[in-house]
Amino acid sequence: MEPVSENASSAGEPPVKELSAKEIRRRRRREPPPAPEPLPGLVDAHTHLAACGGRSAEAVREIVDRAERVGVERVVTVADDLVDARWAVQAAHWDDRVFAAVALHPTHAGDLDDAAKAELERLAADPRVVSIGETGLDHYWTVHSDDCADPATQKDAFAWHIDLAKRTGKALMIHNREADRELLDVLAAEGSPDTVVMHCFSGTPEIARECVDRGYLLSFSGTVTFANSTGLREAAALTPEEQILVETDAPFLTPHPYRGQPNQSYCLPYTARCLADVRNMSPERMARILGANAHRAYGLPLR
Repeated sequence: MEPVSENASSAGEPPVKELSAKEIRRRRRREPPPAPEPLPGLVDAHTHLAACGGRSAEAVREIVDRAERVGVERVVTVADDLVDARWAVQAAHWDDRVFAAVALHPTHAGDLDDAAKAELERLAADPRVVSIGETGLDHYWTVHSDDCADPATQKDAFAWHIDLAKRTGKALMIHNREADRELLDVLAAEGSPDTVVMHCFSGTPEIARECVDRGYLLSFSGTVTFANSTGLREAAALTPEEQILVETDAPFLTPHPYRGQPNQSYCLPYTARCLADVRNMSPERMARILGANAHRAYGLPLR
């Protein structure tokens, strides 16, 4: 591709810097996607407000205001370590549209000492905390990072979080990366809480059927919109109406056609509309179903 001028030059002015195709792509990746058409009734079942820039009450309000303008009425902001857990609870108190999930991500499972357990128990008791998560198993990072907790440590931490969810009566939010069978075996051995949310479901249709048979909810992120995600779309199609959720996992996993660009809760309607297409229903009905399921799963109060 020929280089592209950043701006047209006027006569007598110095030449304008030309942008290469690579630089154009790099700049595009930094741009947020445009706002989708509004789709009322949605709940972002899993986001990371702090990583989206929401480090103050004002910044959080701006993020959820933008989401609400396109129909995303509530968000659940999720922690992966103790610092993030404290912040998530604080953010949930800053804005009544925000709720929190607290846990140690499996890659941080080695930090789950007695002091951490005591603090997570205290945070989990807060009424703005609606879920214990994200917790589970991650076999990808055990191979690709020297800082990740080993599999045995992850299993022990996962079992502790399962117990915490059962004791608090709150939903268990699952992180699973390349650990389908072992994760399901741990849940079976420990006994699942009443509500289990398979965050950013990434398994095969066969794993989806097993999760559905166990009564778990499957939460689909922007990955379901990707061109190479035919298996995920099959999983979304077979999930019963009452067991499906939608999430952004922002700032990650921005839906097609904006893959690689910054994600936020306002992008959720793109994924919800994809799910509506997969399930052959109107986007409006899909949004009502997804929102109602999130309210029920997390015990969110009606506005």
